[in-house]
Amino acid sequence: MTSESSEYTSEHMKLADLLSRPEGKTVEFKRDLSSPEGVLKTIIAFANTAGGTLIVGVEEKNGSVRGVAEPLDEEERLANLINDQIAPQLVPEIEILPWRRTQVLSIQVYPSPGRPYYLRREGPDDGVYVRVGSTNRHADREMIEELRRFVRSESFDEQPMPGLDAETLDFGAAAEMFASVRRLNRRDFETLHLVTDYQGGKVPTVGGMLLFGLDRERHFPDAWIQAGPTRA
Repeated sequence: MTSESSEYTSEHMKLADLLSRPEGKTVEFKRDLSSPEGVLKTIIAFANTAGGTLIVGVEEKNGSVRGVAEPLDEEERLANLINDQIAPQLVPEIEILPWRRTQVLSIQVYPSPGRPYYLRREGPDDGVYVRVGSTNRHADREMIEELRRFVRSESFDEQPMPGLDAETLDFGAAAEMFASVRRLNRRDFETLHLVTDYQGGKVPTVGGMLLFGLDRERHFPDAWIQAGPTRA
């Protein structure tokens, strides 16, 4: 099997799995982008709640795939809509997935420390939406404040560092530091909150970079810390 056919099969299976699920808290289908505001509200609601996947090109009532006629054009249009009409800036994963003789758009949204997200034209007090079951609900002032409190409660050292990956941490130095206590494995980095999930990948946390970053002086030039063995 070629790499192209293997990738096609993987994407087809991914979409088949999504289509097998009913619409709910983390899955929604849209026929097309003819009513973009509804699509944007779903993306905002996913980002403000638990994340989710929106598929464009699927009938909402019965889940049948009708496809997207010009997927590249629609992908660009959707990216522009998200950039222009959602604040703060949100960058979901937009993919074109094959299905038999057609294609659909998949928008994967992850919860983010940027919450609460809102529709720009409605403003930060009236344009916030959350996901309740399979519906998008307008968030009242109390809910908006709860979202803000939730974000503030995240400690600084556990915040993600986007643009980096887990390989920017010195696993060897961490293993040496913990050697007298336990044998460290890479999965322990998540348990210790040195690495966290962000936008579908693993990135170092602020604390992880401060303690074991291979290039921590560049990211935190004013910080001084003795985290353990220095590695040449």
